Amino acid sequence: MKDIYEIAVVHGDGIGPEVCAAAVEVVKAAFGPVNPLRFSEYPAGAEHFLKTGQSFPEPTFQACRAADAILHGAGGLPGVVHPDGTEAGLDFTLRLRFELDLYANIRPIRLFEGVPSPLSGVKAGDIDYIILRENSEGLYAARGSGALLRGEVAVDTLVQTRPGIERIVRKAFELARKSSGAPLDGVRRVTCCDKANVLRSYAFFRSVFDEVAKGYPDIATEHALVDAMAMHLVLKPGHFNVIVSENMFGDILSDLAAATVGGMGMAPSAEIGETNGFFQAAHGSAPDIAGKGIANPYGTILSAALMLDWLGHKHGDEKLSRAADRIRRVTKDCLAGGFLSADLKGSASTHKITHAVCNGLATVPG
Repeated sequence: MKDIYEIAVVHGDGIGPEVCAAAVEVVKAAFGPVNPLRFSEYPAGAEHFLKTGQSFPEPTFQACRAADAILHGAGGLPGVVHPDGTEAGLDFTLRLRFELDLYANIRPIRLFEGVPSPLSGVKAGDIDYIILRENSEGLYAARGSGALLRGEVAVDTLVQTRPGIERIVRKAFELARKSSGAPLDGVRRVTCCDKANVLRSYAFFRSVFDEVAKGYPDIATEHALVDAMAMHLVLKPGHFNVIVSENMFGDILSDLAAATVGGMGMAPSAEIGETNGFFQAAHGSAPDIAGKGIANPYGTILSAALMLDWLGHKHGDEKLSRAADRIRRVTKDCLAGGFLSADLKGSASTHKITHAVCNGLATVPG
């Protein structure tokens, strides 16, 4: 337990500063006058790249490495790219993932009361699972090391290792053990999502999954091919509890899953390793609505709650865990009470939602 936890805040681009500021305000409201978190702001992203030629300054990286946790708004702007065509705004996120070994990308998918789903007949409580994305290997680890030959052939390599697969699969089973099981049947279940019928790298992922699963006889297991999984998440989302996958597959599926629970504005994420933790909503920077005051802050607010959970567990600090629970309870009440942003078919501004959550925290006991 610590007296003060240092939080590195990187607002980023587009709506990033708006949603990040909302999350910080909510966390401060959760603790009141005795706040154990100290927030320090650092620059990074596409806007910073345009101004300085650097998307991720070294002082920002060192501050993030040293911090107890990192809270991020959003990164990237259309057309702001490196000579190879890759986005400059993503340098921040990807470097943190690989250099700080943030191997577990935890993306909760939950449908709240009051939030419309495009799926017919689905109501709050019917969708509640986690997509666990391996975050340090897979196809994305090839960024910066692929090859473009004479403008004719491009090559990126998908790499998966036994230690990398083993630790993400163990994390999946541990998350399932702590859960209440799948909404449809209450079964604690881990689903391995891969493309084992075509590629050796995914067949290897599946074989290691099966080996690790033997150590968790209390948890049900199953396999699903990624193309079929895209269908299952639409047709039977209540069946799933924890889904574990390679980096790119997890990225794609979590966006599809977010659409079933209200969209990317309702998609929090935690990216954690043995030492560091990085927390952001899974949405992009949405520059088309930046500055209009209509950005949905719920994803970043819920990401901040995940940050408090992680810090509380890591440091044995119950006050952080209690604050996380209160933020989630109040967020749930605000959504059910009609405080919906434009992307959720509502009219509440970013400020109005933030104010409602903060007011709710003032009345909910800690």
